[in-house]
Amino acid sequence: MGIMDYVNFGKTGLKVSRLCLGCMTYGVPERGSHPWTLNEEQSRPFIQRALDVGINFFDTANSYSDGTSEEIVGRALRDFAKRDEIVLATKVFYPWRKKPNTGGLSRKAIMTAIDASLQRLGMDYVDLYQIHRWDYETPIEETLEALHDVVKSGKARYIGASSMYSWQFCKALHLADQNGWTRFVSMQNHYNLLYREEEREMIPLCQSEGIGVIPWSPLARGRLARPWEDEPSTARAGTDEFGKFLYSKTQEADRRVVERVGQVAKAKSVPPAQVALAWLLHKAAVTAPIIGASKPHHLDDALAALKLKLTLEEIKALEESYVPHPVLGFS
Repeated sequence: MGIMDYVNFGKTGLKVSRLCLGCMTYGVPERGSHPWTLNEEQSRPFIQRALDVGINFFDTANSYSDGTSEEIVGRALRDFAKRDEIVLATKVFYPWRKKPNTGGLSRKAIMTAIDASLQRLGMDYVDLYQIHRWDYETPIEETLEALHDVVKSGKARYIGASSMYSWQFCKALHLADQNGWTRFVSMQNHYNLLYREEEREMIPLCQSEGIGVIPWSPLARGRLARPWEDEPSTARAGTDEFGKFLYSKTQEADRRVVERVGQVAKAKSVPPAQVALAWLLHKAAVTAPIIGASKPHHLDDALAALKLKLTLEEIKALEESYVPHPVLGFS
């Protein structure tokens, strides 16, 4: 205890730990498209350990393992924690069935999804309700007013957004202000040493508007946690088609970045994962990276990264091999 720092979530008064535990890893493996998930018995020790070390921020989604992630995480948090001491986030967008109106960000879909999420979680409210992606088939005004009503009904405390173009996020913030609707307070975006396109517009926008930044995939699906030539060390990394898609077009440049992470890690006598995560934690705009944990050392590395200091020279060494990447992660 005592290692964890807590910071304001963007410009809200909400306090969150500097690490957020991502809960896509936890669910029923036979449900949905994530056969690598840990089942309930395997998941619970990770959630309890996260709480024990001071993590109070947990992120899941209604689409993870066909909703079973919410069920498992909800039961664990009800058993291990006091509700008013944790910050629980979930998401809406991806279809839960292949039928009209069972996905997206229409008023109908949002109102159905929040009630279903709360039922699975076994909770009266979520702290952060996020749109998982941008819905090109629904006017953003409809989405924002529905989310405002979710907040006013007491079913969510705050609302957040995830991967999208900066102009889309800017438009959503402007329309909320213009109409007196609840404003997005956070951006969950794709940001790590192998993908830094968010530094062009989204991160400066978030800093200007006081938006909390909670990057997903801070270790680039594990690529930053091991030497380039090593085989994936987890079932997820070996079968993750989305991850392969995200990092398939810039392999030579990415290899140089991974090698530089390894060099800095060797010089500091720490695992590469600690260096890659410490780099992200050094970024002033970043509130709390969303870390995954399927092995005990994953949490150990994340905790150690909180205390790992990088010099300006080390940060420059980590960043200088980067080349522009195609915009990925919005779909």
